[in-house]
Amino acid sequence: MAQTHRQDIRNIAIIAHVDHGKTTLVDAMLKQSKIFRDTEQIGQFIMDRNPLEREKGITILAKNTAVIYRGVKINIIDTPGHADFSGEVERVTNMADGCLLLVDSVEGPMPQTKFVLRQALEAGLKPIVVINKIDRENARVDEAVSLTQDLFLELATSTDQLDFPVLYASARDGVAVTDPEAEGGDLVPLFECILRQVPPPAIEEGPFQMLVSNLDYDSYRGKIAIGRILRGRVSPHDRVVTLNSEGEAATWEISQVFTYLGLERLEVEEARAGDIVALTGLEEVRIGDTIASPEQPQALPGIEVGEPTLKMTFGVSTSPLAGREGQYCTSRHLRARLFRELETNISLRVEETGNADVFLVCGRGELHLAILIETMRREGYEFQVSKPEAITRTVDGVLLEPVEALTIDTTAEYIGVVSEILSQRRARMVNMRNEGTSAHLEFHIPTRGLVGFRSAFLTATRGEGVMNTLFLDYEPWAGEIAPFRGGVLVASAGGVAVTYGLNNAQGRGITFIEPGAQVYEGMIVGSTAHGRDIPVNVCKEKKQTNIRSSTSDIAVKLAPPVKMSLEEALGFVNNDELVEVTPKNIRLRKKLLIQRERLRASYAARRGRDEEAD
Repeated sequence: MAQTHRQDIRNIAIIAHVDHGKTTLVDAMLKQSKIFRDTEQIGQFIMDRNPLEREKGITILAKNTAVIYRGVKINIIDTPGHADFSGEVERVTNMADGCLLLVDSVEGPMPQTKFVLRQALEAGLKPIVVINKIDRENARVDEAVSLTQDLFLELATSTDQLDFPVLYASARDGVAVTDPEAEGGDLVPLFECILRQVPPPAIEEGPFQMLVSNLDYDSYRGKIAIGRILRGRVSPHDRVVTLNSEGEAATWEISQVFTYLGLERLEVEEARAGDIVALTGLEEVRIGDTIASPEQPQALPGIEVGEPTLKMTFGVSTSPLAGREGQYCTSRHLRARLFRELETNISLRVEETGNADVFLVCGRGELHLAILIETMRREGYEFQVSKPEAITRTVDGVLLEPVEALTIDTTAEYIGVVSEILSQRRARMVNMRNEGTSAHLEFHIPTRGLVGFRSAFLTATRGEGVMNTLFLDYEPWAGEIAPFRGGVLVASAGGVAVTYGLNNAQGRGITFIEPGAQVYEGMIVGSTAHGRDIPVNVCKEKKQTNIRSSTSDIAVKLAPPVKMSLEEALGFVNNDELVEVTPKNIRLRKKLLIQRERLRASYAARRGRDEEAD
């Protein structure tokens, strides 16, 4: 079929490892493109508009924007860098013709750099390498370039991909240069390189055809399908056909057509092949579906993403405090929300269990699932979740489990303690580079060994360490991993926690709650170094007597309670425990709230193990 090219447009994706400066560079490109009237009112991280993205300092969702340079529209796709959100990268590369690969001048290529570059090269994108953060004191520009070239040699699928330009930038300052020793003042060299190196989109002759790469929702317009037009044109009120992976077809009428410029969607009367557009009027459409003209309804290849590696259950809260703090508390609400998430979060899997109130949710990693939980609780949902577990497979009678590449950068004094912690989690060291006061460590570790590791790592290194992970493959089961914690303090009675009861509990361990907190039987109120769980009554008040002492009634001073984040709570709980999530609180609890039921279950489990041993 005959092809032409649109010279007035370029489509690029910005890819990199987490925290290498993608979003900062996009912000600088937006500011220097003069699309904002008042740049003084624009803060940093324009693209990270999600509150969670701003709080955590990472990009979670891929986003579209566009700038105009010398009459050419440059559509930009900002992608996440964290491995847990790599599905976002996998689904948007089909919209681009080229990519900017950002590499930190200090860290060099990292695990996620390898993953995103492999995705880009397999999709046939034309790469431009940008060595970022060259203004840092310990920048290793030449070494970063050399390591990036080695990475291309390893991953390139053709010799053409080895011929790539290299630019040097400080995204924070909005500067890019072709020579690291030269002084720069703006991003003009980057814009010029994009126009010169990124091929214009190829246009096929024929009726309208588009692959849905993303979905959005508007309370007024309804569902919004986002993708790049591969063939033909589209206008409001056009009749189109949607084709899904099962071969089902449905006919719709396009309501509105939008293109991107800056942070806005601009409504247009017509869009044509090469444009990245947002279409409304399609009530039932999913990521990976094809939208085509009824004249020639041909389905495009769907979007393939990697399989999830962790699973956990989401269930309706069975806590005695259930329904007091959340707006959506029923299984109907929970089911609708989880299955709605599947429409946009294509790395996620949701399965119904035999229990109508419990759902099995599978994701790419601990952070991937934690972001979903945090998003839902902020929307007003109240539910309970279990400890994350690795998804295993059995092939030819051999039990396999997911294994990840773990890289750690820390100071040399912590090499021993980090290696000891990881050896307990069945990790094996594959590389170590000691650079004076700093050290770079590489491990292969089972995914289940990473659950709860981030908190232990930050504690062991006193915050002076950075860790990154990337899924490798499935390998034979590495063996059991010993528990990482002791027992817990479990409330033996419900009520309101008081200072006297908490003071008694602190004699046995560390507490998680403050005086005045609502407590119920079976709720976890602290941890202990003992290897067993200890029941405590934190609601117990001091008995009143007629005898008074000048010293006994002095106010008791409690140690501050330990407050866990959601990620820390997920890594802390055991298999017989749950995390109760509400819009106002995160509580830990036992699955069986009554103590005698827990003792009965423990005895039955122990008896079962003894029978298996015999």
